[in-house]
Amino acid sequence: MISTTASTADMVTQGKLQINDAEHVEDKNSGRLGCFGWLLVLVSLLFIIPTFPVSFLLCIKIVKEYERAVIFRLGRITDRKPKGPGLFFVLPCTDTFVKVDLRTVSFDIPPQEILTRDSVTVSVDGVVYFRIHCPISSVANVSNAHSSTRLLAQTTLRNVLGTKNLAELLSDREGISLSMQEALDDATDPWGIKVERVEIKDVKLPQQLQRAMAAEAEASREARAKIISAEGEMNASRALKEASLIIAESPSALQLRYLQTLNTIAGEKNSTIIFPLPIDLLQNFMRK
Repeated sequence: MISTTASTADMVTQGKLQINDAEHVEDKNSGRLGCFGWLLVLVSLLFIIPTFPVSFLLCIKIVKEYERAVIFRLGRITDRKPKGPGLFFVLPCTDTFVKVDLRTVSFDIPPQEILTRDSVTVSVDGVVYFRIHCPISSVANVSNAHSSTRLLAQTTLRNVLGTKNLAELLSDREGISLSMQEALDDATDPWGIKVERVEIKDVKLPQQLQRAMAAEAEASREARAKIISAEGEMNASRALKEASLIIAESPSALQLRYLQTLNTIAGEKNSTIIFPLPIDLLQNFMRK
């Protein structure tokens, strides 16, 4: 059993090596034109020599600092690296080239109707920033790199947010953006695209859900307010109990408190006339 497993692993390894060797051979042969191709190149060079002033102007091409040119000679990529920036030469009859912009490009993800893991329908949109880091891959491996990245961003947004709860969607936007960036970067790497940043712009909830969440938040605030008020009443009653015990131990403290209260009332309402009645006069009546 062990030998069978080992032989299977060896066969898989040999198969991978053969595939890699075949790809390596194909890469080596991708720039070869063959006899007929070189013949056409010589004919093109012979055509340039007699028409030198005019043909020379047609052969000179310019790409800007943020651009690169991928040259195709008879349908094959001539070099494994793009040309530019600056001047480069092409043959007028056999060469064609494609300009690739290396600057960072941003686009908005249209609002997507997404069903979250807890069965809530929300509308989410975002923005993606990406750039082309390998011009040859962006030209040879995908027909339209920008359009493909936009479509992939929409599907990735739905797939990632479909695994999140509503609470996670509202509170963990940074983590969702990071996971989307990693998923997009892995998927677009064969296209020569580097996804630099993904941001969630807005999350729109249904009106009924918004009213329900507002009612829940209001009820929660009212409950907290009642709890705080009850705790305040309890603390006040404890303080009053302690104050009464202190006043009971010292009768003169009650008289001082009475005078302090009179002073406060006189300061707030100066037009009010107060006749203080000493407590000692009432003690005889209280005994009876």
